[in-house]
Amino acid sequence: MERQSTRIAIAQLNPTVYDFDGNQAKIIAAMEQAQAAGAELVITPELATVGYPAEDLLSRRSTLEWNNEVVEAVKATAARLQIAVLLGCLQETDHKGKKPLYNAAVFIGPDGEILHTHHKSLLPTYDVFHEHRYFAEGSAEDAKVTTLRNGVPCGVTICEEVWADTGFWLQSEYDTDPVQILTENGANVIVNLSASPYSLGKPEVRDTMLKHMAQQRGATIIYTNQVGANTELIFDGNSMVVSPTGNIVARGATWEEDLVLVDLDENGLPISTENLEREWAPEYQGDVDPEILDQMAPEALDALTLGVRDYCKKCGFTKAVLGLSGGIDSAVTLAIAVRALGAENVVAVGMPSKFSSEGSVTEAEFLARKLGVEFRVNPIEDIVEAFRGQLGDVADVADENLQARSRGTLLMGISNRENRLLLTTGNKSELAVGYCTLYGDMNGGLAVISDCPKQLVYAMARAVNAEEEIIPWNTINKPASAELAPDQKDSDSLPPYEILDRIVHEWVVNEQTFAEILKMNLGIEEDTLKWILRKIDINEFKRRQAAPGLRITGKSFGKHDRWYPIASKPRI
Repeated sequence: MERQSTRIAIAQLNPTVYDFDGNQAKIIAAMEQAQAAGAELVITPELATVGYPAEDLLSRRSTLEWNNEVVEAVKATAARLQIAVLLGCLQETDHKGKKPLYNAAVFIGPDGEILHTHHKSLLPTYDVFHEHRYFAEGSAEDAKVTTLRNGVPCGVTICEEVWADTGFWLQSEYDTDPVQILTENGANVIVNLSASPYSLGKPEVRDTMLKHMAQQRGATIIYTNQVGANTELIFDGNSMVVSPTGNIVARGATWEEDLVLVDLDENGLPISTENLEREWAPEYQGDVDPEILDQMAPEALDALTLGVRDYCKKCGFTKAVLGLSGGIDSAVTLAIAVRALGAENVVAVGMPSKFSSEGSVTEAEFLARKLGVEFRVNPIEDIVEAFRGQLGDVADVADENLQARSRGTLLMGISNRENRLLLTTGNKSELAVGYCTLYGDMNGGLAVISDCPKQLVYAMARAVNAEEEIIPWNTINKPASAELAPDQKDSDSLPPYEILDRIVHEWVVNEQTFAEILKMNLGIEEDTLKWILRKIDINEFKRRQAAPGLRITGKSFGKHDRWYPIASKPRI
């Protein structure tokens, strides 16, 4: 039979973890849209049936049953529409141990029958990934090449299996390269079903890696990525098709669902030759250069906007509240909340004390007015005095904490009364050294900028003001202060944030030693550096009780990224 071109649809979906009915509806809607556009095959992201990451929900006995119901519905729809589907789903193993599941892809033909099954062989256990906890390994050596409808040989892979290219990475985590095995077995096309979490700099790395792989293996790469946010993790989308020449000839949207169509000829080559390159923000590496940070800021704002929007939607919230202090952190958090939810759904609350400067109050009012949000003022001095009367003499940190906890209680009261998600406003730098109050400013359901170093927060504020002054420039330019004591400034007890941010990055993300950081000559005394590193380590107990935070750097303080004991005796 004469072979001819085939049209493939990449379904870049935003699944909700464990919403089997909702995820099924998304998959079937994509199939119907693809069939109407003349596609013969639809490809979904990794684990599209259950959503990623489902974590310990995968251990529930009913999970596989509900997953299988979605698979059966997709098979029936494939037969009805006469369209093939490559579906990311769960499959049961024949193991009798503790790992009864495969992370799988099933190739469903246009008659509704499963033609090919692939089990993920590379299960990542680094960074935010803990897949060995839930899944049995497939065998890369046993992976078989299937064929597309026009006879083109095709290899199926799942997420991590395209990240093992020893020709690209100086050192691979793995002994086998599934893509190499499949292309050596004759695959002209490599399809990858992915749920690849976003961080600053990762899209560029991903583009470069897939382009290198396509050229090295002489194959067309079809990469289908999840989009959206599930709790702490954000997924950027950017599904793509890469030709064997290394050109990105089809590209999905960033931050939103999309259906991407590509036509392959009888040799598996994309018929389109357009090169859809994009410019991406650089990876955050403890940068202090304002120009580099300004390059990151717009993309970081977009990622966090998606994170807030999806967290609210998937948790059942339509409205939010936050404390607006006149400081930089709450200002940027409010701007993100308005972008995500709309001004009409956000309330900002000013809670001045006797230590609050007049400028902070007027700057908060200015920002709220510019963004169009409701601004309420609830002074806290009477509340704090009542606590002081009950406790007797309190001073220094204890008195500062009374103020923070009075504010936190007010905000939680509004949250409970009005069913608004309380957004916390602390940044990564201050969270690192414990400059935050349990049951006070740490109160809330989502920590929006908790993975944003302070200097990046300033850069995002400048990005918000790119076209006009939204955040008062005085808020951006004045010395940072919690305003919990007379004439208080962060610099009274902390080094400049450009130094602190770099230290936090080197200690937490790069896991450098004290001696290695000291040799970097960051402009800090040895005893001060030891004090900061000690502060980072001993404040794990606070971070363990913090609201979940949106991840945008290579390592956050979230539960996926950093497993650090509370009861320990760290050595510096």
